[in-house]
Amino acid sequence: MRRAITFFFFWIIFAALILGLFGLTFWYWELRRTPVTITVTEGGLMGPRQPISLHFSQSVQPNSFDHKLSIEPAHPLRLEWHDHNRTLLVIPELNWPLESRYQLTLGSGKTSWFGSTPESTWRIEGPRYPSITKTEPETGAKEVLLGIEDPIKVTFDISVKDFFIDFRLEPKAEVIYQNNETKTEFALLPKTILPAGTTHTLSIFAKWRGEPDSEYHFLGATTFATLPPTPTTWNRDLALRTDEAKRLTRPQKTDGKYIDINLGSQVMTLFEDGRAIDSFIISSGKRGMDTPRGEFAVQNKANRPWSKQYGLYMPYWQAITPDGKYGIHELPEWPGGYKEGANHLGTPVSHGCVRLGVGAAERVFAWSDIGTPIVIY
Repeated sequence: MRRAITFFFFWIIFAALILGLFGLTFWYWELRRTPVTITVTEGGLMGPRQPISLHFSQSVQPNSFDHKLSIEPAHPLRLEWHDHNRTLLVIPELNWPLESRYQLTLGSGKTSWFGSTPESTWRIEGPRYPSITKTEPETGAKEVLLGIEDPIKVTFDISVKDFFIDFRLEPKAEVIYQNNETKTEFALLPKTILPAGTTHTLSIFAKWRGEPDSEYHFLGATTFATLPPTPTTWNRDLALRTDEAKRLTRPQKTDGKYIDINLGSQVMTLFEDGRAIDSFIISSGKRGMDTPRGEFAVQNKANRPWSKQYGLYMPYWQAITPDGKYGIHELPEWPGGYKEGANHLGTPVSHGCVRLGVGAAERVFAWSDIGTPIVIY
C-alpha cells in the first residue's frame, strides 16, 4: 500500500516537472519570438553634453553591440548600460555642436535570452541656440527713459543656463544685469546714464560655456532712442505743453509718489515710482513774490480754507511750507462766488502759491498724501 502511494506521488511530481519544463520552453520561445523595440527619448538634445538614451523593451547582451553603433556626422562618444541592460546611454565626450543634426545607427544584437534585436536608425536633432522672444523696449521704441524700475529686458524661449550670453550696447556702454532663476529673462541697465536723444543698439550673442570667444553666435538685436533733452523753450499751446512735460520731464525721485513743479515751463507733473502719471499747467508766484525753490512736502490739507490776508477761498489747499505761507490750491474764489479765470494759468501771477485749474487741483488733492514730497525748480 505504501509503495503504491509513493509511486502515485512520483508520477504526479514527474508530470508537474514535465508540464513546467514544457511551459518554460514555450515561454522561452515566445519571448524570443516577441519583437524587441528600441525607443529614443523624444524632444531632441538640449544641453552641451546631454546623452542620447536608447530604451530596449527587453534586457540585452551589451557585448553583442560592440562596434555596432555609429553616428553621422562623426562625434566622439562613449557608452553606458543601465537598468539591467535595458537602457543604453550614448554620451558625447565633447560638446554637441549647436544647430546640428545626426543620424544614429545601431546594428542588430542579442537579448539576454538570445533573441535578436533589429538594426535601427534614428534622426537626432542636436542642441540649438536660444531664441529671443521679447525685448523691452521694443525695437524702434522712442523717448525711452531707462531706470531700475524700467530696465532693458530680454526674454529667451529656453533656459540659457548652459550658455554664456554677451550683451553689447552701441554706442559702447558698460551694462550690469540680473536674471530670473530659470535664466530665461534678463534685466539690464547701463552703468552710466545714456545721453539724451540718442539711438542705441543692443546686440545679443551666445556660446556654450567653456567655448572660446570666437564661438559667439549672433542671436538678435534691438534698437531704441532715449528721451530727448528737456526743452529750453516750451510749447505755447498749453495742452501740448502738458503732454510734452509728461513725456520729457525726468523724475528726480523714483521711489513712491512725488510732485514735480517746473517754474520755467509752469507745469506740475505727478510721479509715482519714477513714472509720470499726469501733468497740469500751473500759475506760480510773480516776480518779487516768487514761489520758493527746493525740496518740500505736503504739510497739511484742507478742502476750502479761507485766507484772511487776501479775503478769498483757496479750494483744495495743500501747504508746501510748515508756516502755511505757500501752498498748492485751485484758482482762488471771492466770497460772492467769482473765481479767477483759467487764462492766468501758464503765467506766473500769484503771490507765491502754486495755482491749478478746476479739476486739476481736486485730482492732485485726492492723489497726494500728507508727507508727499514736492520738488520745485
